[in-house]
Amino acid sequence: MLEYEFFRNALAGVVMLSIASAIIGTYIVSRRLVSISGGITHACFGGLGLGYWLGVSPVAMAALFAVASSLGVDHLARRHNVREDSAIAVVWALGMALGTLFIFLTPGYVPELNSFLFGNVLTISRLDLLLFAIYLVVLASGFLLFRNTIMLCAFDPDFCRVRRVRATLVSTAMTVMIALCIVLTIKMVGVMLLMSLFSLPQMTAECFSRRFSGIMWLSVLISLGCSVGGLFLSTVITVPCSALIVIIMAILFFAARLIKLCA
Repeated sequence: MLEYEFFRNALAGVVMLSIASAIIGTYIVSRRLVSISGGITHACFGGLGLGYWLGVSPVAMAALFAVASSLGVDHLARRHNVREDSAIAVVWALGMALGTLFIFLTPGYVPELNSFLFGNVLTISRLDLLLFAIYLVVLASGFLLFRNTIMLCAFDPDFCRVRRVRATLVSTAMTVMIALCIVLTIKMVGVMLLMSLFSLPQMTAECFSRRFSGIMWLSVLISLGCSVGGLFLSTVITVPCSALIVIIMAILFFAARLIKLCA
């Protein structure tokens, strides 16, 4: 399979996706923001629909919707005393409703909609890899340079404000990075399965470590193993790769919980 360019692109894509989702997912799980990733993911559907309706890049419009919705949730929670889960529910429902409306208004058949909804790693292009590589470099550099500040903001934002650490700036920057990661990975695993990559490896890693760095590194290994293994296994049993990756992650999570209970 490595003789084919599309498979090499898919392999490079799932490797970068595994690393990025493990880093972002550790922050999300630490801050108990798993639901916000689901809200942003489904809000992207509104951007995809608007892009098809206007005849412009659906991914670009999805990126605008993702960043706007993530900042909107953050703003409502901070400035208007709206419960975060309530704000996420509004963004989630509005994004799906707008996406459905714009898709209905788009003349003709939307050919790539299924790939955005359910994902297809075999359609990753070199441009997709380049964009994701740039994002991964920025994300990894940010974590290396500001790791302690990000960890402090993730676990105790109130203490950050007492120490005059710019917790709001860090939180906003991480929210934007979450939104961009979601947009860049939609084509790989789809809207429906994306949230699993931000939670299952981290929940599995928590069975063996309670430290932020330990969870993050274990999540990277778990994501890499499940993603690469799922990609190669999907070529043998001819099933969708994205769904198989999530199923393998879920099985590994239940196995880890069982081991922890029996230990």
